[in-house]
Amino acid sequence: MSNPVAKIVSKNVRMQFNDVLAIENATCTINEREFVAIIGPSGCGKSTFLYMIAGFEKATDGLITIDGKPIDGPGPNRGIVFQDFVLFPWRTVMENITLGLEIQNVPKDEAKKRAQKWIRLTGLSGFENAYPATLSGGMKQRVAIARALTYDPEIILLDEPFGALDVQTKNYMIKDLQNLWAEANKTIIMVTHSVMEAVLLADRVLIFGARPSSIIANIKIDVPHPRTLSNPNLKEYEHEVTRILSAEVDKSMSLERNVLA
Repeated sequence: MSNPVAKIVSKNVRMQFNDVLAIENATCTINEREFVAIIGPSGCGKSTFLYMIAGFEKATDGLITIDGKPIDGPGPNRGIVFQDFVLFPWRTVMENITLGLEIQNVPKDEAKKRAQKWIRLTGLSGFENAYPATLSGGMKQRVAIARALTYDPEIILLDEPFGALDVQTKNYMIKDLQNLWAEANKTIIMVTHSVMEAVLLADRVLIFGARPSSIIANIKIDVPHPRTLSNPNLKEYEHEVTRILSAEVDKSMSLERNVLA
């Protein structure tokens, strides 16, 4: 087995919004083609950290690099999928999915050819000419994921991608995402509130502590893909992550009560 290659490196990252210190010290390395989940108490800076990797936010202190180069803004090497579907209602499924290629001036026929692969793999075949208003929530999120994969970024960033879905749809999407990751062969970073999602999908789980947060645990999920929750080893990891996270949630709630008092 070849040695892992560092893709994203975060060193001593600190983020402050006015008087609020959101992130005190985020230091980690994410390797090429690795799936990493980020979990932590509400308000601990998980999404903020993801947006710094995306280039939407700039750290107050510290440095995040991709392939050794500092992030200085959004770029085509990163695709992001939000909790809300962020589709253009006046564009068809195909037109939404090919948007990134359109911006890159890829010829229309080539863009459609590239999109068709991910339309098929996300189960959207036959809906190429449909508009978002006619789609279910799960199908809208499939469009958003297919769009991120179609223009072939090196890194996929997922911000609570299943948060707006019902439980049954979420379970199907989680299974599909495992297959898509294997097919796409990308570096994926996913922010989630769900321990189950984190251990089911990720190679590693990074746990952010209560605010001002740092990365307090780095847990490797040593279970082969594809995974199911019936796997007893996976249950052990779920209990471990839950134990650490629960302590941080309790700490976060105590701090909030003290502030309100």
